[in-house]
Amino acid sequence: MDREPPQHDGSSTDDPTSESGRPDNTGFSNSLLPAGLFLVTVFTTLWAGAYQDHPDRFHPFLGAWRMLTERPGELVNGLPFALTLLAILVMHELAHYVASRIHRVPASLPLFIPGLPVLVGTFGAIIRIRGPILERKALFDIGLSGPLAGFVVALGALILGLRWSHAEAGVSPDSPFLVGRSMLVDAVVALTMGDLPAGASVDLHPVAEAAWFGLFVTCLNLIPIGQLDGGHVAYALWGERQRTIAFAALPILITLGYVGWAGWILWVGMAGLMGFSHPTIPQTDTGLGAGRVWLGRATVVLFVLIFPPFPIMTH
Repeated sequence: MDREPPQHDGSSTDDPTSESGRPDNTGFSNSLLPAGLFLVTVFTTLWAGAYQDHPDRFHPFLGAWRMLTERPGELVNGLPFALTLLAILVMHELAHYVASRIHRVPASLPLFIPGLPVLVGTFGAIIRIRGPILERKALFDIGLSGPLAGFVVALGALILGLRWSHAEAGVSPDSPFLVGRSMLVDAVVALTMGDLPAGASVDLHPVAEAAWFGLFVTCLNLIPIGQLDGGHVAYALWGERQRTIAFAALPILITLGYVGWAGWILWVGMAGLMGFSHPTIPQTDTGLGAGRVWLGRATVVLFVLIFPPFPIMTH
């Protein structure tokens, strides 16, 4: 899903320079491409939100296509899901962008990645960091701003969406998949819906479902691996010890992938393509200050609270 690959040594292919060495500031890369990808993602998330009302576990791709071609007016039913999910992702990426601008690190506008309608309609978004990050404070602020902004929106949407959800006995056989629990989700369910009977499940309103996926995206990005947001924060807090933390997390995620959701293994592999260790930054002697240190520690607690060991299950 969402990844933000900052290039600390300035030597990456993401450095927006032409072969002549001059910056690539074309209108297409700066404006048209982000706008075009966002509009396509609006469509695919609308499609995904609408298709949730017409699940076809036996022919999911054909079912989604038939819904679009035979009943295109039903796309409007995807608005609650799409608007909620996009609000979370937009806030996440804009927070990265604003933090980059504050620290005078050149960055692109968010680039959204359209996805399949049989899932959630998007694979997240990225911003391209177009210059080196030289200070720990900048690395910390850019890395943490996105997850915190997205979390605030997702939490508000979850509380609202659960008020529109309802409990049911057992699990509906019409549900194509189940989303897993985390300590935070359990707490919010208890606060908004009270104690549920044994064996009961919650039929999530589309707003609550999008909020759950938003929290899951936040969780994925806070894993302290390489150039994920969690890797940035861990390196800013603990320097080279980030590598040890990353390799300590790997067997846990791989084990969870083996016994539960295989996506953990896939995510570890994707995140590791750019390395499990965070690239070094030039100025590591500048302190973060007490406020950032405590915020970083609180983020570790937040990660534990929103982590779902078995996030997606089919039945």
